[in-house]
Amino acid sequence: MRFRLVTYNIHKGIGGVDRLYRPGRVIETIAHCEPDIVLLQEVDDGVPRSRRDRQVDLLAEALSLPHRAYQRNVVLREGHYGNAILSRFPLYDIRHLELTVPMKKRRRALAAHCRLRFEGHQHTLLVFNLHLGLAGFERRLQLRRLLTCDILKHVHTTTPVIAAGDFNDVWGRLGRRLLEPMGFLPASRQIKTFPAFLPMRPLDRIYFRGPLQLDHSFASRTVVAREASDHLPMVADFVFPSNHQPSSGESSK
Repeated sequence: MRFRLVTYNIHKGIGGVDRLYRPGRVIETIAHCEPDIVLLQEVDDGVPRSRRDRQVDLLAEALSLPHRAYQRNVVLREGHYGNAILSRFPLYDIRHLELTVPMKKRRRALAAHCRLRFEGHQHTLLVFNLHLGLAGFERRLQLRRLLTCDILKHVHTTTPVIAAGDFNDVWGRLGRRLLEPMGFLPASRQIKTFPAFLPMRPLDRIYFRGPLQLDHSFASRTVVAREASDHLPMVADFVFPSNHQPSSGESSK
């Protein structure tokens, strides 16, 4: 009863060094990780720089991940970009959590419940896909808003929760100060993911809580991954404990 989750800032499919739009590299990078659930940041939709592709559909279809959700965050003159979730398993109760701080770029979290099925067993997982701000005070406000949101308040105690994405948090202080005191554990404490061609900063993070066990985590450092974006993908393998018995009302308290 295990699954693999990937969080990846794809930089609109534009290479971090050559600045070329080549979505095939992003597809190859994600496919190499063989994920069950993918949390993506900086996903374009209808933007000229990315051939006006609707990237959430382009990537989901190329990766054979049939279930998807997209969140429009930054509106441009033509098109927009935001967060996306791709999944092998059904997604439902998709929510958009407002995290924007006044005078700063619009930021939201994309939340969804995922219904995982293994050999006749069904488990519910709540995931939050984040792309936090550049300023320290902004990130703190955004995480506090996440931790006090109605979605978390009403989630059942037997439902595991994952919060992951581009935290823009070089030193990992946000997790230690805000997430860990609320029961979240780090799955990727100081794994460096930025810049992709020569990783020096651990900007991408995965945190989890509830009846879930971390098997291992790593950043995918293939040759293509170093070229596809300005971030490397962060990968984590999770296991449901053998004694985890989800109830029929697992998704609500």
